[in-house]
Amino acid sequence: APLLKTAIKKMKARLQNRQGPPLLQGYYDLAKLLRKEPVRSETASWVFVAGPRVYFGAAVAATTLVPVLVAAAPLEAAGGILLLVGTLALGRFALATAALDTGSAFGGMGASRDMTIAALAEPALLLGLFTPALAAGSLNVGGLVRSVLQHGVTFHPSDLLAFAGLFIIVIAETGRIPVDNPATHLELTMIHEAMVLEYAGPDLALVEWASAVKELLYLTLLVDLFMPAGIATSAAPVAIAVALAAWAVKVFLLAIAVTLTESTNAKLRLFRVPELVFISLGLAFLALAIRFL
Repeated sequence: APLLKTAIKKMKARLQNRQGPPLLQGYYDLAKLLRKEPVRSETASWVFVAGPRVYFGAAVAATTLVPVLVAAAPLEAAGGILLLVGTLALGRFALATAALDTGSAFGGMGASRDMTIAALAEPALLLGLFTPALAAGSLNVGGLVRSVLQHGVTFHPSDLLAFAGLFIIVIAETGRIPVDNPATHLELTMIHEAMVLEYAGPDLALVEWASAVKELLYLTLLVDLFMPAGIATSAAPVAIAVALAAWAVKVFLLAIAVTLTESTNAKLRLFRVPELVFISLGLAFLALAIRFL
């Protein structure tokens, strides 16, 4: 996950005629933060301390519900789409609550903005995931992947609309331009960065690591539902090796799409962001309606 995040930074820099960071810079930054001493506000309670840990735990737990190399998830029997979205929402709630705990104006502002976007993005995410679920007759993500592999990839209008809607949600949920700028510290525009300004050391490392894991998770989810070709159906070493190569290539292609989206669009005004998320909600609703009809 840190490699993916740094690769996107590298590609953005190259598009701007800059050198960009080394590809392993994400790991260097995490190692540096983990070695530092945590600095916490005197007014912070256990909620502030628990926030990054719950956020990181929720992100890691969500990865066990999504297939990566094999057409089955490690804990897919525990739940499907609803549990996946609910687990990610739990992590967001923990981080937003921790941002409010210190009484910082920046933390409260970032938490308010993040929850406003989440209130629109989560229904759009659910509707977008319900579209392939309706076709497969299952809410289990592993079952969805196996269904797509069995029936083959189609270019049905509902699939195209669902993919477009979910791609917008990936941009919004990962704090990318035009929704948010992950490289800014300008108080008038930042959302995610405002919530983590109070963190330092290992606490900040967990937040940054979890954000990278979420980004990789969302891209893997798009790959699973709409581009599952190459994923292994058995645990044979050759099949796993082919699946690993195919997954890496497909995630890299989506990372290029994310980079081009960021590099060709300007940061939206905060009050225009809900309009973009509403577009995603409309696309997901149309996809579900077309699939149902």
